[in-house]
Amino acid sequence: MNRSKFFVSIVLLCGIATAACGYSEEEMQVERDKVSKLTSALDALEQKNKEQQDKLAAISAQNAQMAEQLRAMGVNVEDQKRNMDEMNKLIEELRAKERQAAARLATFRGMLERFNKMIASGKLRVRIVRGRMVVELSENILFDSGRADLKTEGQAALTEVAGVLASIQDRDFQIAGHTDNIPIKSAKFPSNWYLSTTRSVIVATYLADHGVPATRLSAAGYADTQPAASNDTPEGRQQNRRIEIVLQPNLDELPDLSQLKDLTN
Repeated sequence: MNRSKFFVSIVLLCGIATAACGYSEEEMQVERDKVSKLTSALDALEQKNKEQQDKLAAISAQNAQMAEQLRAMGVNVEDQKRNMDEMNKLIEELRAKERQAAARLATFRGMLERFNKMIASGKLRVRIVRGRMVVELSENILFDSGRADLKTEGQAALTEVAGVLASIQDRDFQIAGHTDNIPIKSAKFPSNWYLSTTRSVIVATYLADHGVPATRLSAAGYADTQPAASNDTPEGRQQNRRIEIVLQPNLDELPDLSQLKDLTN
């Protein structure tokens, strides 16, 4: 049995603590299906990366063979050599990008496997949004409605999460607070912006206190500006009241903007 099928089997065999976490059996089946599809997608991407590496290796071999044939024919290969040098440079750049993609996929897969028990018990969900892995924890696990004090259950969940995040090397995480579109106005929280931001800071602080380096954490509040579901139903609003932990890209995964340096001086 390959690792993807093994992981899916683990998820399917885990106990489903639906009563404590507020998810129905149907909702948990949907989450299990999502995890299975995500794992299959990661397998497909890894296979694609391997195929790209094989193609690049074949191109390099063809270039070397062509150079030898030209030399055997007595052709001046200096111009050809310069062209091949440029081609080899391009190939190496492509290989570097492929290695980065493979490393990113490995990180995604590792986090997904480490979180499988929490996913199966309904404590969190994992999604890929705009090429970034997002770990989502529902409000009802972490906080009481309209409050920013971590519940005992929320502290236990975040302690598990902190253990996983601390094991991921050379990655930063943004803690993002989200609310539904029902306005809140109290002495402590004048708006949903204050509530979402305060909650994200509380979660970031807790993670920092439980082993995640503070230098790798940031906090942000989005209020109701980035809903995960429709706010027209109670179920949708519940999904929107959440904390997201977003795996941030490394600097070498971002576009090279060095050519714009002169424009910013």
